[in-house]
Amino acid sequence: MSISTTSSALAHSHEGVVTSPHTLATEAGLEVLRKGGNAVEAAITMGACLSVTCPHFTGLGGDAFMIIADANGGVQTLSGIGQAPQAKLELSGQLPTRGPGSMLTTAATVDTWGQAHEISRQNCGGQIGWAALMEPAIQLAREGFPITPSQRFWLDFRSDELSMMPGVREHFMPGGKIPHEGEKLYQPQLAASLQSIATHGYRDFYEGQLGKKIAAGLAAVGSPLTATDLAATRARVEKPLSVPYRGGELLAHRPPTQGMTTLEIMGILARFDLSRIEEGSADYYHLLVEAVKRAFLDRNSYLADPDFASVPCERLLSPAHLDAEAAKVEAGKALDWPFAYQHGDTVYLAAADRFGNAVSMLQTIYYNWGSGVSVGDTGILWHNRGAAFSLDPAHPNVIAPGKRPFHTLNPGMYRVDGKPRLLYGTQGADGQPQTLAAVLTRLIDYGMDPLSALKAPRFLLGRTFSDGRDTLKLEQDAGAAIFAELTRRGHQMSPLPAQSALAGHPGAVVIDPAKGFYAAHDPRSDGIALGL
Repeated sequence: MSISTTSSALAHSHEGVVTSPHTLATEAGLEVLRKGGNAVEAAITMGACLSVTCPHFTGLGGDAFMIIADANGGVQTLSGIGQAPQAKLELSGQLPTRGPGSMLTTAATVDTWGQAHEISRQNCGGQIGWAALMEPAIQLAREGFPITPSQRFWLDFRSDELSMMPGVREHFMPGGKIPHEGEKLYQPQLAASLQSIATHGYRDFYEGQLGKKIAAGLAAVGSPLTATDLAATRARVEKPLSVPYRGGELLAHRPPTQGMTTLEIMGILARFDLSRIEEGSADYYHLLVEAVKRAFLDRNSYLADPDFASVPCERLLSPAHLDAEAAKVEAGKALDWPFAYQHGDTVYLAAADRFGNAVSMLQTIYYNWGSGVSVGDTGILWHNRGAAFSLDPAHPNVIAPGKRPFHTLNPGMYRVDGKPRLLYGTQGADGQPQTLAAVLTRLIDYGMDPLSALKAPRFLLGRTFSDGRDTLKLEQDAGAAIFAELTRRGHQMSPLPAQSALAGHPGAVVIDPAKGFYAAHDPRSDGIALGL
């Protein structure tokens, strides 16, 4: 594949690129590449920095996912998903979405970084020590950094709920007030936790002195998680799922992530000739939305931890099933959509190096600000991913001892002839597969450069943080005529502001064998892409 480049704002390099939703994190990743480090090492450093600079979206108390491709053609995924307590819980009613009652799964981000560092040394020629990769994040936590527009936005957005988020008030509201954009934020307790991980190794978070502090802090706030549960936490190294697309293959994580869902959407779209459909037209949005609906119906029926439920990935991604689902898409009529929306916030980062290694990665604490509860004096805000479980005993995602919850995160990679050509992913829970469908078709089918593909108007199907209606949200810069035509086809439309913060924050890297690396991060975010 090749792209036509139209913007000087793109990061371009023949030596390597990095992208993340925070400039300081991206700069730290670039410095790793500049020192001779590889893409995996750069991604670890960026992930650690984002845990400091994007506390509303990610942190040590959350989960993480990576796809790693090495220069020898190997590719593997790391699914860093914390599991439910080993003890059986007596739960009823509805799972809380904030507070200790939502702190029902351990956190696997740190183990994901640690296992990635081992893979870097084994498969990618990694030479930079673990402690050195943690140092930029430690400095940012200790010495402070300016509050970003995104962090201020999500403090303001959740201002009515801050009374239920003691950890947010304690660590991110100096003097009990929402800080101004540009005001410096210091996190000395988090700096100490990061230093402990750097000094004693990544398993210190789970089994060392830091792990003991975390376990005590979890018990003190009323979480059922124990030291035994922490010690059992491991990211899983697996082979990715894949589906053919336009002469290449799209890769994604296995369940319980919705990587399968993104692949099913793209597999359905592969049955249509997009060269006959104008990008950004009503036909374009209608087709993508209807493909999303078909895949979401399968997702809602099956997706769960495959250790506890049967998830028919092979059947759902088979040519026969994709053919059948594509045939159900009606060109002039929208399928009714009264289904619940999954919430979540995330950070996407990626790196590609001159050695031929590439990483696509997502990190999360689920809802923005996670559970809202910090753990002891560690400075760690714990996630609320346990709220993603069901209490319906007949549901495949029902909570059970040691079970991993359904996860919306699914960073991706596109390979041609066994070599990475695209790295991509996004924030946005249910919006992730939807955003990726738009970004991928714009990159692959329409040959857009990463920045243009990310800037173009996007849609969100179903409920969002700001709109509880089961409507199709579309950014207003798509145009009034598009809204009118989609409405005529039966879509219940709601407008989003152009370049809305609610439309997700994807990033993308194009690896062109002839032209080099091109990278961008969504202009809706605080992020940036940089090249050597």
